[in-house]
Amino acid sequence: MKTTRRFLMGAAAGLALAGMVFGGSSADAKTLKIAAIVQSLNTEYNVLWADAAKAHPALADGTATLTVLDGRQDVLTQSNLFDTAITEKYDAIIFIPVDIDAGNEPIERAKAAGIPVFGSNTMVSNTALYDAYINSNDVEAGEMLAKAVIDKAGPQAKVVILEGMLGQSAQVQRLEGIQKVLKENPGVTILEQNTANWSRAEAITLMENFLTSHGDAIQGVLAENDEMAVGAIEGIRNHGLDPKTVPVAGVDGIKDALEAVKRGEQSMSILQDANGQAQGAIDLALHKIVGDSYKPRAAVWDVNGGKLAWNDGKDQHYHVPWLAVTSENVDKVLVGN
Repeated sequence: MKTTRRFLMGAAAGLALAGMVFGGSSADAKTLKIAAIVQSLNTEYNVLWADAAKAHPALADGTATLTVLDGRQDVLTQSNLFDTAITEKYDAIIFIPVDIDAGNEPIERAKAAGIPVFGSNTMVSNTALYDAYINSNDVEAGEMLAKAVIDKAGPQAKVVILEGMLGQSAQVQRLEGIQKVLKENPGVTILEQNTANWSRAEAITLMENFLTSHGDAIQGVLAENDEMAVGAIEGIRNHGLDPKTVPVAGVDGIKDALEAVKRGEQSMSILQDANGQAQGAIDLALHKIVGDSYKPRAAVWDVNGGKLAWNDGKDQHYHVPWLAVTSENVDKVLVGN
């Protein structure tokens, strides 16, 4: 039977919610314990991240264990999970925060307890708190998706913007990139702008509301992630319009978005490398704990044939490159995913 991403997503969510540990036995004193506190396992990208983290070679050989803890898109839940990790004396924490500001204080508590914290994917506002962090440049992603839609819709286009959960770093920074491009294209009009909280279901409803208000005056959709892009496409279809006639762009590179690109219904999906961000974060954590004798094992690093410079693990911030997926390269990307 073919294993699908959606099957893996459900399996990973179930395991993480059960608090299962991946890797060697936690009873082994020589085995390092890492906790990953993620935003939510209800979004495909976060589950892809967790699944990639579980596949790190250091877990398979017993060097470390990884416990994935679901923050359920709630700042209080994430804060409580930090208390759990501190009480259970984890050797390191990898953090994907729900809120750019609310995530600062839990990191401070962990650091006070002597536990290093590493950022991945979304960030807190006080990045100096991290021992190191690895993500992709979300301002750049916002610029890319805005340019993709304007290139298709034209310099006088009327567009709508679907935002992620307000206060998350990806929402803040992708909007910054979008606004930068809009400033460079003063002829573009924003008809509507609202949050769909990274949710496909909310995006369907929001897009239908936009279309009820503006109809076919909407000439482009800027969605800050692919779940919302796919939802917007469904909303366009539900309204009786052909999605191929309304340029839509999103971020993450989830399978449904890539399939929409292949069908010509989504102009671009900007692939975010879940493997690079997740496994890169584990390498940074293990390097901190073990010391300079630790050699990184993720494929993203240049020392392992990737494009991201490891630089002996000395940098505090690492940017994993984006990949723009269009009709020209989508078949190749789908084969690789």
